[in-house]
Order: sequence, then C-alpha cells, then structure tokens
Amino acid sequence: MASKPIPGSTGEVLTCLPSPYVPHQATGLLYLPRFIAKCKYVKRHGALPASYAKNYKRGLDRFLCLHLGVDPGAVEKIVHESGDDADLDRKLTALFPADPRVARWNRELVQKGMTPAGQDFLKEALTAMGCADRVGEIKSVPDLLDFDEGRIE
Repeated sequence: MASKPIPGSTGEVLTCLPSPYVPHQATGLLYLPRFIAKCKYVKRHGALPASYAKNYKRGLDRFLCLHLGVDPGAVEKIVHESGDDADLDRKLTALFPADPRVARWNRELVQKGMTPAGQDFLKEALTAMGCADRVGEIKSVPDLLDFDEGRIE
C-alpha cells in the first residue's frame, strides 16, 4: 500500500485551495485560481497558516507573476478590492499582458520540479512527509501540492 503524508509533517493543510492544475476560467492560466484563493483566504482570515505563508507571493505565486510581468502584491490588491468574480476577472485581465502566453506558462508549471535539482527537492520533501516510497510517482511540484492536500492518493 502506498504511503500517505504524515499528518502535520508539512504543517497545516488547506484542502480548500484548488489544485494547481485548475485553469482560470477567464484566462486559461493554470495555478492562477490557487493564487487567487490564497489571496481571498488572507482577506478573510488575515493571514495564511505558516505552512502556506512562507511561500505566499513567492514560489509558484511569484513564478506566475514573473511570467506575466506583474507584481504579486498587485494581484493580491485586486483580489482584496474586487466586489465579485466578474469584477476580479476584468481587473486581472486589464493588469495582465494582452498575450499572457498561456500555453507557455501551463507547460512550465506542469514541469516545475522535473529538473535534477527539482527531483532532489521532491525527494527531500517526500522523505520529510514519510513518503519516500512515492519518489518517482510524484513527478512535479504541482503533483506534490495535490498529494499533500489529498488529491492524489
């Protein structure tokens, strides 16, 4: 039987966040709904749990924003100030470049962690989670997020 993460090994787990593989409805960008959900969580609760706060507006959030040429804080501000999802989508599409190069970003995202250094990172993370037997099965950083949050059994 394949292992599952040791409860608490990565800190608090937010299963309310969408998978990094969910595309944003208005743009098609993978991961954007997750970043938006984290911004909304901060708006509602004041902060993310420590296990998520360490990478908030960094990590994949920042990689997405670098790809788009925008500041993560600008995305957060729009999320916090928007009245509804239609307003949010309008403001985000105005902030983003006319051509957000969706296919390029989506391909880059699904391959995050597939370099030799990335595979070392995944091995270390899975070992710390008590799941060294899953090395090779959890192939990317988005997979690791889905695994930690219970979307991959």
